[in-house]
Amino acid sequence: MRARLAALAVFTGLSLSGCSWLGGWFGSDAPKVKPADLVDFAPSVVVSRAWDVGVGAGRPFTFSPASDGQAVYAASREGRIVKIDPASGRESLRIDTAKPLSAGVGVGGGLVVVGTPKGELLAYRTADGQPAWTARLSGEILTPPALAGGMVAARSNDGKVWLLSAEDGKQRWVYSRALPPLTLREPGGLVLGDRAVYAGFPGGKLAALSLVNGAPVWEANVALPRGATELERIADVAGVLAIDAQLICAAAYQGRVACFDRISGNLAWGREFSALKGVAMDRRSVYAADEAGSVQAFERQRGVSPWKQDKLRDRGLSAPLALDRYVTVGDFQGHVHLLDSDTGAFAARVATDGSPIVGAMLATEQGFVVQTANGGVYGFRIQESGVRNP
Repeated sequence: MRARLAALAVFTGLSLSGCSWLGGWFGSDAPKVKPADLVDFAPSVVVSRAWDVGVGAGRPFTFSPASDGQAVYAASREGRIVKIDPASGRESLRIDTAKPLSAGVGVGGGLVVVGTPKGELLAYRTADGQPAWTARLSGEILTPPALAGGMVAARSNDGKVWLLSAEDGKQRWVYSRALPPLTLREPGGLVLGDRAVYAGFPGGKLAALSLVNGAPVWEANVALPRGATELERIADVAGVLAIDAQLICAAAYQGRVACFDRISGNLAWGREFSALKGVAMDRRSVYAADEAGSVQAFERQRGVSPWKQDKLRDRGLSAPLALDRYVTVGDFQGHVHLLDSDTGAFAARVATDGSPIVGAMLATEQGFVVQTANGGVYGFRIQESGVRNP
């Protein structure tokens, strides 16, 4: 860990005074140490590329595809938004926002919403691509907005979470939290639930914010900052949050992976862990990839770990995606690795365009969708073979 922290200091060159975003190591295309070689294995499932669409490059920002149940949407730094049929890959709508983008996409209720480096939320109608409204937040937007129930939840990089009306973009409330002196330049987790907005924060906090007025319903510690220096004390809750009817789970850098009761915020379990991209969850397990590139499963109710896959070390892994019998992660060379969710064994591997997969992947009825840093959006189908690796 000390070697990694030293590398962080060398590659970022950022001041520790004031509130600074830590990039460098985390924002680069490739790890700064030699990644593990790809291992050979006998695939137990057939994964085929169904289609691919170009939307434009995303770097240095992170973009993830999203769906409203009818179509897949993706956006790019260059200001494009595309609407794609998930079965055929046919592009049915292309929007040119005429502005550089830094976050997206959020979709729901007939809208697709993206964010800009200048703190603008841009909403477009999914039916015809026409602008619906624009709202201005107080800082750069790095996290995809969340849409549900006629509302839009968004966050800016100055520690604020916003709830807006999906009809006209008008602010309902804003929640503000002070940030530590040094934070990671990673999208923070954000989930819009039926009673609360759930958000992870720098400093290790996870909070449930009331939909009524933005007041905290509860706050919990995913991690507690530790160490003698600001660099060692980074404990940000970053990446994707996983939620179901009972639990909400999160992971923190230099902290823990932990699950909490969704209503009360009481800790269900927590395990020492250091992650950058968040977690995934299915009916049995919670999955996370640590900052060294090991993928680990945790039993959903108790946190017991049935397996750990450490043959992808230092490959710059994305957030995991749970797909029933499989867990997928992307790497810095654009490979997608399917792991058996029971054992962690390799089940399949597919390639994209060779650029990093840094955003969250999207599950579909046919399989899953991946967006790369170079702007390729790929739809993959999973064909079960009936044979599983031991």
